[in-house]
Parts: sequence; structure tokens; C-alpha cells
Amino acid sequence: MIEHVTENSFHAEVLESPDPVLVDFWAPWCGPCRVMNGVLEEVAEQRPDVRFRKLNTDDHPEVAATYGILAAPTMLVFKDGEPVQRLVGSRPARRLLSELEAI
Repeated sequence: MIEHVTENSFHAEVLESPDPVLVDFWAPWCGPCRVMNGVLEEVAEQRPDVRFRKLNTDDHPEVAATYGILAAPTMLVFKDGEPVQRLVGSRPARRLLSELEAI
């Protein structure tokens, strides 16, 4: 299961991570976000070198605003504490794996 981060844990879990981190910015009312749950679990199993985290934008709007999250789902990949890739919208596992190849 992919761990959830909060406003309080975001810095330690994401920005200070020695590994790349994909953060799924999602909302409970978002249908495509629910579709991505299974996709992210599948991709996480195939990419143990990347940490996968989820952030509920309804509960933590400040973090979402900091990174300009305007749509759900939006996934940001962080490396060395900086966002290096932005993926907006749901997608199949194969596409997400392909997009993560550069990391």
C-alpha cells in the first residue's frame, strides 16, 4: 500500500528523500484518482527504486498550491528535493512506467 503524506510529513518524506519520489496529488471526489490507485500500486511494485506517496489535496491545499496543482490527479516526481516531472491525468501502468524511465 502506498503511504500518505501530509503537510507535516511532506518535507521529510519527499523533499529530504535520498530516492526519487512520485507524489500523487489526489482528491476523494475524483473518479480518475480512484482509477490511478491500482495503477500506482502496480507501478510501485515494478519500480522499487522510486518511492510512491499520496497527498489528499482537499486536506492539504497549502501543499497543492505550493506546487501549482490545478487538476486531479496530478503526479509530481521529486528528485533531490525538486520537482523534475509533472504528469497530469490518469494513465495506464505501461504509459506511467515509460514516463518514469528517465528517472
